[in-house]
Amino acid sequence: MKIAVLKELANGEARVSASPETVKKFVALGATMAVEKGAGVSASVADADYQEMGATMGTRQAVLKDADIVLAVQGPDPQSLKGIKKGAWLIASLNPFGERKRVDDYAKLGIDALAMEFMPRITRAQSMDILSSQSNLSGYKAVLLAANEYGRVFPMMMTAAGTVSAARCFVMGVGVAGLQAIATARRLGAQVSATDVRSATKEQIQSLGAKPIFVESVEGIEGEGSGGYATEMSEEYQKAQAELVSSHIAKQDIVITTALIPGRAAPRLISDAQIATMRTGSVIVDLAAEQGGNVEGAVAGQVVEKHGVKIIGASNIPAMMAADSSALFARNLYNFLSAYWDEEAKRPVLPDDDEVTIGIRLTRDGKVVNERLLAN
Repeated sequence: MKIAVLKELANGEARVSASPETVKKFVALGATMAVEKGAGVSASVADADYQEMGATMGTRQAVLKDADIVLAVQGPDPQSLKGIKKGAWLIASLNPFGERKRVDDYAKLGIDALAMEFMPRITRAQSMDILSSQSNLSGYKAVLLAANEYGRVFPMMMTAAGTVSAARCFVMGVGVAGLQAIATARRLGAQVSATDVRSATKEQIQSLGAKPIFVESVEGIEGEGSGGYATEMSEEYQKAQAELVSSHIAKQDIVITTALIPGRAAPRLISDAQIATMRTGSVIVDLAAEQGGNVEGAVAGQVVEKHGVKIIGASNIPAMMAADSSALFARNLYNFLSAYWDEEAKRPVLPDDDEVTIGIRLTRDGKVVNERLLAN
């Protein structure tokens, strides 16, 4: 059973899909580990660290040869997979909706493409959830990015020269990233408030010491989609939310937006007119910039200024903390494969009727088989 670990070729991608820790664990299961030379360098992992744990190092062509499973962070260009054998598993974050043609090309290669971001949000799959592990770090880093651009301090400071007021931070979208953003902003001493379309998050916000900002005038809207994700709201709710946010956002120094709906463009949460109401020097961090943005005018990978407000278009934040994000990503992959490891077969076996298998498998036997893709 050979598992190949690829070096990431995408611009700005510094993570790696296996750590020395997970390499050691895979070897203990009986797998042969082959890691592409230099795969972990940008994540502070030397080739020697992998070799010490039992891996062999080689060129991409060498590690792909006869590999049964190929691990990556981002879905590799199909052209870079020359030599991969039919029936091999490709396990990574594959961006199935955004890179549909690439998924079709994986099918043509005859490989089983397994999209880890499609992992069902069920209890037994929590340790396999790359979205949660990476979003947790993104929420933390978003606050630090905001603090770096913000021209004032976060905590209240009482000095002999006078008192400095605490920064007001507003988090929009209380998923994993939002909750970590709340906790981090609180640790830095900011006055934190937060909102979400899912009413169940109100208690979570309060548990972290932040103030919940919710639409109360529109009843019967929970905003809860399948798997705990937010779903699109009615026009009535959207209007009420826009009015509430407009009055609240004008008083904020820092705003962090995290709202995403799987398979669709990011919902627009902040308009240019609302940005104009914020005071000069305020900062907005848009964690959904790569999916179209929650904030009007946000540009992925750039900091733009509008009406005196800096808008940070976050792009691949986990790669900014490559060592830690790689370690978590690698554990997600190991937890997934080890959960399905068959001792007799000396390899993982995915039952066709398993909820996880159905959720993450994109291609098989030369065809695209995922229902979410076929229905889109």
